[in-house]
Amino acid sequence: MRSRYSAFAVGLAEYLLATWHPQTRPEFLDLDADTVWTRLDIESTNRGGPFDRVGEVQFTAHCRSGGALTRQHETSRFERVGREWFYVDGIA
Repeated sequence: MRSRYSAFAVGLAEYLLATWHPQTRPEFLDLDADTVWTRLDIESTNRGGPFDRVGEVQFTAHCRSGGALTRQHETSRFERVGREWFYVDGIA
């Protein structure tokens, strides 16, 4: 989760796509260059440990966009495939 937030913050669309589950991954990702991500608050986790196949992370990501401060609140679902975790989807 933190690595995906960092990728959003520095504009690494390739990394975001590479860590997106193949069944839900979009064909391309167009990041808004005017959005400046400023903080990530992890609010809770559910599963996602070393012996789990799935996990959830509830978070709030703060940003500045178009001169306004805003935030994105989401519960993200992840699935492990082999030894790698992939983002499946998020519920706002």
